[in-house]
Amino acid sequence: MNVYVITQPTVVSIPVAGGGRFPVGRIFCVGRNYAAHAREMGHDPDREAPFFFCKPADAVVTAGADMPYPSMTHDLHHEMELVVGLASGGSDIPLDEAMSHVYGYAAGLDMTRRDLQAEAKKAGRPWDMAKGFDHSAPIGLMVPASEVADPSQGLIELKVNGEVRQSSDLSFMIWSIPEIIAYLSKLVKLKAGDLIFTGTPEGVAAAERGDVLEGTVAGVGTVKTTLV
Repeated sequence: MNVYVITQPTVVSIPVAGGGRFPVGRIFCVGRNYAAHAREMGHDPDREAPFFFCKPADAVVTAGADMPYPSMTHDLHHEMELVVGLASGGSDIPLDEAMSHVYGYAAGLDMTRRDLQAEAKKAGRPWDMAKGFDHSAPIGLMVPASEVADPSQGLIELKVNGEVRQSSDLSFMIWSIPEIIAYLSKLVKLKAGDLIFTGTPEGVAAAERGDVLEGTVAGVGTVKTTLV
């Protein structure tokens, strides 16, 4: 019998609408997947294949819990996203089979230490500490795919203290959900429990201590957190 030499880490999970919990394996995030957001960040969306960065599973914040304002930053940004949870995976998944691997969807926030990201970009260094810090992935309920009519279109919106900051439509994603899954599966072998944050629309901006962030993805659900 195997005996761990340290305390086994707790399995991170997300509550599922209707009951149960979705265990989180890895978190992959798609960069610049809405043309307007790519432009507001100074990039040309027509010239790039999809690229990805990661967050640790324990960055997840659920059930509307508060998010502590992170250390080492003075420019924390919100990025509202549709999140895809996988029920199965594989390598080199064909495009026409990609959606069969989806368990469900959630509304999520990719919180970003923008000043650290800018410094890393300037120095040609990785973004890890700008994106993968503690509590950087607030997420709402996971909704089974069978209960989501069409995840390819519909409102995606974020309000900060009741005022709209980001508002767009899922149909404006440059790379669709099946395209993201198929492409990512060429880079890594996807697994059940993987989450994919599918990118944010325009309107990203700084958030401050005390701000209440409330996001909505039409047909999927909401995410809410307060910065403390």
